[in-house]
Order: sequence, then C-alpha cells, then structure tokens
Amino acid sequence: MQRLSRVCLLRCGSLFAALFALSSATAQDAQQDFDFEFGTWKTEVRRLAKPLSGAQEWISYSGTTIVRPLLGGRSNIAELAIEGASGRIAGVSLRLYDPATKQWSLNFANLRNGMLTAPVVGGFHDGRGEFFGRDEVDGRAIRVRFVISDVTRDGARFEQAFSADEGKTWEVNWIATDTRIR
Repeated sequence: MQRLSRVCLLRCGSLFAALFALSSATAQDAQQDFDFEFGTWKTEVRRLAKPLSGAQEWISYSGTTIVRPLLGGRSNIAELAIEGASGRIAGVSLRLYDPATKQWSLNFANLRNGMLTAPVVGGFHDGRGEFFGRDEVDGRAIRVRFVISDVTRDGARFEQAFSADEGKTWEVNWIATDTRIR
C-alpha cells in the first residue's frame, strides 16, 4: 500500500509540475503579445471627427509610431506622432502586463492635455487582441472596445469603437494601420 501511495504521489506530483509549467509557459507567452510591435512604424489614421454624434466626417492623419519594451517585456511604450489637415496628435500608450490575470491594460495619454485615459483591459486570442473599458464622451458614460488585428511581421490594424448602450451597438471612431519602417 505504501508503494502504491508513493507511485501515486510521484505521478500526481509530475502532473502538477506539468500543469504549473504549462501555466507558466502560457503566462510567458501572453507576456510576449506585443513583441511583434517593437520598432518603428509608418502610421496611417482615420478618426471620426465627432464620435457618437451621428456625424460621419472622417479625418486623416499620417506619421510614425515607435514601440519599445520596458521592464523586461512586461510592459512597453508606444509613442505616436501623426498629423493631418486637422492638426497634430502626439501621445503615448503605456501597456502593462498582469501575470496574475494574463491580461494587458492599455493606457493612453494625449500630449494635448497630458492626462491618461481610462485603461482598456484584455488580451490576445488566435492573433487578435481585444481590450475593453469604460470612459466618458461629452459627459456621458460609454464603453470602449479596442481591437488589434491583421497582425503580421510588418503590419497591424488598430481599431477603437465606442458604445453608448452597454455594448449592444458599437461605433468605430479610430482606425490605424501600421506598416513597419526598415
């Protein structure tokens, strides 16, 4: 009986070790979600002039995004500098990884006012990143969805949408296409 208990303990211990290793590998993999983006990018942006107003005027911008890892890859910073006929947008996005939840928080600050927006939180699944949060537009509470898709070694698409009805409907208000600069 003692031998059977030892064999069971060894097998169960091996199973737990394997599960722990798999969990750690998954956390490590998720920590690398933004590694594709490190470098310098040509950024083309279309922004809805007046989100959630019913207006359909889109404004175009062009410029660069530079993405650098921080703190051993558990965070990174993206510096955005774009301009168009409507002016210039300069800002930073600080992305922070939480190993406990295996999720990222994306925190954006527009240098126009130097304030961080409310973060969107989420992660990647099958090469697509989805991040959700809450914010305000013109004094009313909204939901925010940020999607990263079409990720390749040399390109990616970023899309932001707002919802004023708790996610029943979404209005896309920001589309950015990045192409790697070599």
